[in-house]
This record gives sequence, C-alpha cells and structure tokens, in this order.
Amino acid sequence: MKNIVVKTGNESRREFLRTAAKLSVAGTAAPFALNLAGIGAAAAQTATDYRALVCVFFYGANDHNNTVIPVDSASYAAYTGARSTIARALADIVPLTPSVALTGSNAGRQFGLAKELMPLKTIWDAGKLAIVANVGPLIVPTTKTQYTNLSVPLPPKLFSHNDQQSVWQASAPEGARYGWGGRMGDLFASQNASAIFTCNSVSGSAVFLAGQNVAAYQVSTSGSVPISGIKGSLFGSASASATLKNIITTGGGSYFSQDLADTTARSIDADASLSAALLSAPDFPLSADLTTNSLAAQLRIVARMIASRNALGAKRQVFFVSLGGFDTHDNELDDQPVLHAKVAAALAYFQTNIDSLQLADKVTTFTASDFGRTLTSNGDGSDHGWGSHHFVMGGAVKGRQYYGTFPIMGLNNNDEVGSGRLLPTTSVDQFAATMARWFGVSDTDMRLVLPNIGNFSTSNLGFLG
Repeated sequence: MKNIVVKTGNESRREFLRTAAKLSVAGTAAPFALNLAGIGAAAAQTATDYRALVCVFFYGANDHNNTVIPVDSASYAAYTGARSTIARALADIVPLTPSVALTGSNAGRQFGLAKELMPLKTIWDAGKLAIVANVGPLIVPTTKTQYTNLSVPLPPKLFSHNDQQSVWQASAPEGARYGWGGRMGDLFASQNASAIFTCNSVSGSAVFLAGQNVAAYQVSTSGSVPISGIKGSLFGSASASATLKNIITTGGGSYFSQDLADTTARSIDADASLSAALLSAPDFPLSADLTTNSLAAQLRIVARMIASRNALGAKRQVFFVSLGGFDTHDNELDDQPVLHAKVAAALAYFQTNIDSLQLADKVTTFTASDFGRTLTSNGDGSDHGWGSHHFVMGGAVKGRQYYGTFPIMGLNNNDEVGSGRLLPTTSVDQFAATMARWFGVSDTDMRLVLPNIGNFSTSNLGFLG
C-alpha cells in the first residue's frame, strides 16, 4: 500500500523551492512547469469568510471597440475614421462619468457604453462596476517593436479562437490541462466541507475550472444533473434502480474501473447534497423578458448555489458561465447589440439577486473573451484581434473608475499591431491576480496560480478593495 506523507507548510514550501531550482534552466517555460510541480506542494490558503468569483465568458470574441466607446471629440473622430461602416453613432452611446478623473496618457479621454448596455450604467453609477482597459494574454511586457522583431516570447497561436480561449483561461493553448480558476480551487478546496462544490460550471466543460486536485462540477440551469434510473424506480422496479446504482458505484478489478465508480458515487452524493440545499434557496424567478436569456438562466442557478453556501459548507467558490455568438465577422451592427442587451440584462439581474442576499462585497463577477477585435471594418464586421476592455462587477469593486491604459485611438501607432489589433498593456495574469488576491491567494503562491505574473511590475491593479 502506498504510504501517505502529510507535509507541513514549511516542508511544502521547501519542496516547491527545490523544484524551482531544478526547473530554473527551463527558460520561458519555467513558470508553467513550476506551476504544475508546485501547486501540490503549496500550503492550503485559509478562508474565514465566504467569497466567490464568477467568470462570464463571451465566446467568439466580443468587439470591445463597440462596447466601451470613446466619446471625446478627437478619439471619436479617429474611431469613426477607422471603423467606417460599423462605427456606432454618438446618439447610440451612453456616456460614463468616472468618479476619478483620468490622468497620464488617459487624460482628457471620455468613454461611454453602447446604449443597449444601459443596465450596466446603472451599476456603474452605483459604484459597483469598473472597466479594465486593454487586457490580453502576455508572457512579458511587450512593445510593438519587440512584437515585430519577435525579440520577446509571445503568447502561443495568437488570433486563433480555440487557442486564445484556452490561453485566457489557462495560460496555455488548446490542450491545456489546468486553468487559473481551478488552480485557485486547488488552494482553497480544503476550506470547503465538500471540495466538489469549489469549482462550478453552468456552461459545460471549461479548462478555466480544471485544477490538479479539483475538477469542474457541471450543473444545468436547473441544478445538478442526476443519473437517470437510480432514483425511485427503474422500469417500475425499485429493486432494479438499487441494483443499477450498486453496479455503477462498485469498482472492478482495475484502477480505471474503480476510479470511475468512485467518481460516479461522488456525483450521486453531490446531486443529493445540492438538490437538498436548493430546496430552501430563494428561487430568483426570471422575469418574462429574461425567460429566453440563456446567460440570465445560468446566472440564476449561480445565485441559488451562492444562496445555498451554508448548506453546502462552502467558503470559497469559482463559477463559470458563458454566452456565444460574438464572432461578428458579419452583420455586426445587428447581432452585437442583441448580445449586448442579453449581457446587460443578465448581469443586472444577477447583481440584484446578490444584493438581496447581502453578499455584494463577497461576490465578484468579471468578463473574459477569446480576444478583442480589429478596429478596422471588413465591410460588415470586424476580424480577430488581441487586447480588449473588460468589466468587473460587485460590491468589493472600486467602481465608477477605469483601470489600465486606454490605447491611442486610430491606426499605425505603437498601441496596435495591425488593423487596430490592440497590443495589450495589461496582462491577463495581472487582471486575474488582482482578483486572486481578493479571493485570498497569498503573494507567495500567486505564481502557482498565474505562471507569468512574476514578469510584470505589479500584480495588483487596484480595482478591488
């Protein structure tokens, strides 16, 4: 029988440092190798209260240029000059007034939201929404000259949908095994009464939630997904139902069959726990205008699971929801506003429910997407880009503020690498690290969650209190 060795925090830390020394010759691959080797050696983080992170992923790549739009005269003129046929009219833009005047290279700039995002302006005005400018995957800080000369390591397979979805979620291209949400889950799972409810997806499989020790618990918009035939009767027979349950939870003679049986048993237990917990949770009914909004339906079960945190024994949870359809190469001015309206209505609905639970400062919601899109128009839409602007929402957010550096609006400048593809000035690692710190990840373990964070001057952008 394999011996089980329990390590103290100091012993684990020394093991991680020894691993780091061995891997120091690995060059730019070292941070990710360290992450994989070190996450199991890190001491578990301590959680004394409840906190949750909710990732809202826009599949297909949301066009940030028509989401957060410049409205100062000089920037708007450059915006319309580059966008031509797909620029939004000034009448279609709702100006945002920040609580702190923009300074530095952002001084004098003014921005607004596409008018169908009006519900987000209400959250902004309440101080619970911030905008983080020009976020994208980076391995190291990168200038346009360095990008052009390939003189620094660049994120793999730029501008590829599947790969960049993975790079955003896991710091590695398609095929990555561990996401930064899951790696946070690894550090906090022991603080939850049942580790299975640490990382939760209402949008199928997502590498964002995959850890070395935790896996995404996938639920539907109605709750847990039971195994057919093991509740009540099967073919009219309670005995048949019990027999089926016994078969699928009893391992055979191999490690594989035993692992499958153990996983199935955990799934059955989790279904029973969550189903029972949700019986006493608020229903948060969807209004008539939200009944066909798939994102709102996903956020409804997230809110209900958060309301059930005590029954589930949860201290730290990460959730993943998504909305698709953002690959607007064509018909952008018709399609994107419809998607925007769904996003704004769903996020407003969710924040209202979290406020009603008096958990506004305990739940932080953020957006992510494959990549940004080109500032230039292809005639009827926009093409694949890189950096983009994102929202962060919640009571702990230092809202009504912009964070990061907005690019110079226009083409042929040092802020874009062609066709208005933004060269990110804020890395996904920095964006994520700010939330990870709020979540409770220690500075010492930050690099285990975000492998490239040590390459940047700051790991705290300041948008969370």
